[in-house]
Amino acid sequence: MKLRNDYEKTLWRRLVRFVDGITLQEIEEHAEELREELAEQQEESDQKAEAAFEAVPEPESREERRRQAEEAHAKEASAMLEKYKNWPKEHGIKIFGRLYALMSVVLCAIIIITLLATVSYLPEFGHETNPNNNEVVERYNADGLAETGATNAVAGMILDYRAFDTLGESHVLFIAAVCVMILLRLEYTKDGKPTDVLRSSEENDRLYEPKNDKILQLAAKVLVPVIILFGIYVILNGHLSPGGGFSGGAIIGAGLILYVNAFGFEKAGKIMNRKNYAVLSVVPLLFYAAAKGYSFFTGANHLESGIPKGTPGHILSAGLILPLNICVGLVVACTMYNFYTLFRKGGM
Repeated sequence: MKLRNDYEKTLWRRLVRFVDGITLQEIEEHAEELREELAEQQEESDQKAEAAFEAVPEPESREERRRQAEEAHAKEASAMLEKYKNWPKEHGIKIFGRLYALMSVVLCAIIIITLLATVSYLPEFGHETNPNNNEVVERYNADGLAETGATNAVAGMILDYRAFDTLGESHVLFIAAVCVMILLRLEYTKDGKPTDVLRSSEENDRLYEPKNDKILQLAAKVLVPVIILFGIYVILNGHLSPGGGFSGGAIIGAGLILYVNAFGFEKAGKIMNRKNYAVLSVVPLLFYAAAKGYSFFTGANHLESGIPKGTPGHILSAGLILPLNICVGLVVACTMYNFYTLFRKGGM
């Protein structure tokens, strides 16, 4: 707070001086002493600053001054870079998170609006203009055997009439397996050596592998061949009776999981490893896509496919339905086994 110029002449200050026994002359003498002391200190400070200024050498030339200016600019830029280099980590993640949440809400809203708009075009339940009979069901029952050659109407429907949907479902399984592998697989180093996490996972897994469980191993020796053989039967018989690639592949996958639980990953790896999984998954999908692509092309152009349907009821019948069942069964079995190994130890 700044004092008034006439502070020393005020009634309050006079009362304080009277109590302390100080006269106005003594105050003026003390103030003069303070002014002289401050003047001496200021003079001393000026002398030091002048000496420091004279000690600094002057730039010899224009190039030297330019170099000094560039160095100062580089220091300033470096300081600014140091200040903002952590900005993407601190603020960029927050911005990305908010943008991700906003885009998720927008995408969900678009899907909901699209579905509601589609439903609005459906005929009302019980309306008089609705068809009394389902023409699609009548077509399957009346002409399904002659057009597909499969005595199992369900197999003829999903692998012939609606084979495009089944192709998408098979690829969904493969994509799901790839996504789980990306998230859970424990990688190797650039030198091809296992990481510390992978080594510790394998060590922990070996501790829990039932190497000496004679009861489980004996039961697996009896049951695994029967389970896998039954799964093959369900796949091969899918176009003749209830069954097919999805159910048979699930049975084979269960047999493989029982085998790895009984004998461990070391023995199971000789049968199902990463290389075999890639071959048994990719090749059936490629064959399925090529075979049905050919069928779609010939059917859309009203051409004869040249694929014999055989005699209904025989094992070699129904055209492409039998090999497509085998492809679907392989994909399902490999996907089940892959999921189990990834969730258990992060790889095959």
